[in-house]
Amino acid sequence: MPDTPLLDQVKFPADTRSLDIPQLRQLADELRAETIDAVSVTGGHLGAGLGVVELTVALHHVFETPKDILIWDVGHQCYPHKILTGRRDRIRTLRMGGGLSGFTKRAESEYDPFGAAHASTSISAALGFCAARDQKGADNKVVAVIGDGSMSAGMAYEAMNNAAETTKQLVVILNDNDMSIAPPVGGMSAYLAKQVSGGAYRNFRRFGKSVAEHMPRPFRNAARKAEEYARGMVVGGTFFEELGFYYIGPIDGHDLDNLVPILRNAAAIDDRPVLVHVVTQKGKGYAPAESSADKLHAVVKFDVVSGKQSKAISNAPSYTKVFGTELIKHATRDPSIVAITAAMPSGTGLDLFGQAFPERTYDVGIAEQHAVTFAAGLAADGMKPVCAIYSTFLQRGYDQVVHDVAIQKLPVRFAMDRAGLVGADGATHAGSFDIGFMGALPGMVLMAAADEAELAAMISTSLAIDDRPSAFRYPRGDGVGVEIPELAAPLEIGKGRIVREGTTVAILSLGTRLQESLKAAEALAARGVSATVADARFAKPLDADLILRLAREHEALITVEEGAMGGFGAFVLQLLAEKGALDAGLKVRTLHLPDIFQDQDKPEAMYAAAGLNAEHIAAAALQALGVEASRAVRA
Repeated sequence: MPDTPLLDQVKFPADTRSLDIPQLRQLADELRAETIDAVSVTGGHLGAGLGVVELTVALHHVFETPKDILIWDVGHQCYPHKILTGRRDRIRTLRMGGGLSGFTKRAESEYDPFGAAHASTSISAALGFCAARDQKGADNKVVAVIGDGSMSAGMAYEAMNNAAETTKQLVVILNDNDMSIAPPVGGMSAYLAKQVSGGAYRNFRRFGKSVAEHMPRPFRNAARKAEEYARGMVVGGTFFEELGFYYIGPIDGHDLDNLVPILRNAAAIDDRPVLVHVVTQKGKGYAPAESSADKLHAVVKFDVVSGKQSKAISNAPSYTKVFGTELIKHATRDPSIVAITAAMPSGTGLDLFGQAFPERTYDVGIAEQHAVTFAAGLAADGMKPVCAIYSTFLQRGYDQVVHDVAIQKLPVRFAMDRAGLVGADGATHAGSFDIGFMGALPGMVLMAAADEAELAAMISTSLAIDDRPSAFRYPRGDGVGVEIPELAAPLEIGKGRIVREGTTVAILSLGTRLQESLKAAEALAARGVSATVADARFAKPLDADLILRLAREHEALITVEEGAMGGFGAFVLQLLAEKGALDAGLKVRTLHLPDIFQDQDKPEAMYAAAGLNAEHIAAAALQALGVEASRAVRA
């Protein structure tokens, strides 16, 4: 291998197009090493990116990006792509405040034509680019790279079903690294793939079709089916052919000798959409990732030599672990409890539940819509389904929550993990909107946990509700260290609690800003302002008695929530307006997430920017009271 690193010479994809295959292999090796080193500093998604290093090099070598459109599904495998597209000098700012996003992002680079952090959007978006190109009479190529996991979502098939009717020039790369859509392939499969993608075979196929067209219909249909199924038996492409795609593969996604010419052949096909089935190894080329059960899918900072991750030490369990552990306690006593996740068993804590009750755990893949309606079916037949989905991903199944669950008053329990801001994953993964969209539904019981003991109580509450749907939200990260009872008792529906008594201002918190609210009360006391702090517990139904008492007995009321505008604070204001509580001169301030999509940063920095820390809560109280606020309040 030459002494001069090729990666130092490749500033942009155009620099790869004069390289030969041995040089591309060298570039891929250097790119993999650079990716490993960068993620060891920043943390992030590692395994998926390592699996597509050769594919990334080949795509940028064959296609003329950014003129040719390259769309990565989800985006968590795009770190090598970012390094090759002029962002190497910033790659060690991944997922940091002011740094590069961990996903593709339009505002970041012209090489990111479409932003994505949720799965299964790539083919639909690519089809939109194809239609726009065709309308304008342009001639650029459009490529979508979608992982096999993302193919479990119905949206991918909706797009594929529409593709052949929309355009004749689209390349979809199916990156098969986990689901074993096809067995491992070697030289023969690569040879066959090159043959079926090459001009000679396609010309012969066209000739055969032209002959068949002059045959009687039965012979014509028989010839078509014989050709498709014969090829499908060899390369597994019948299903995609039926959707209107020209299928190529499966091919070894790490073999540049075959990958480059096959992609060139695919790019030349202009009479129908093409699907190239590429088999890759997640975590490829890094021994700790290859030997890890999840291929080091997502990591914090780690030592490159050993692969050992730098885990923060906490005396409190994570909210996610509390959820999984508490659900097991209840399921041990109640055999009707079942759990559903949409491809996130470890992320939601249901890996623990699955170990305890494998036959009562359902992972439906990246299919949130199906997960919700599946849970509705379980509930309709007397089971107690708990549907554990990140707040940001539940957005994808909202119509099903409305139509299949809420209207029918089915007791599906929604465990909404990652509520509020999520730090390094940024705007695409923030659980900002669930208070508003779940709270809008008639009959919904909506709770937010202030700490891990409250989460345990809300799980009990949700499981006890058998006549309507319910949901409880909790954040990413660790609890505050409070003791959790052996088996938490259910809460009284729609009843909050007073945590600290005061006289002048009332702070009404929903969720885990309760600790900051208590700190704010201490800061206010230092200024001679007496504050009551209450934990609302429920966003729906509201504790009207508690809220009206706070309004009646205090000069000002401050609501605090880790959600977007139009959520809990809006619900409280509407109640106060309806009851005439504002007529007596009550001063109200609603603190919520700002009306922007906040970029990634450390969670504490994000909440500071959002104005939801103790100093901001105290300052809002002083401002409402008309107290001189020139001196900053510090908690």
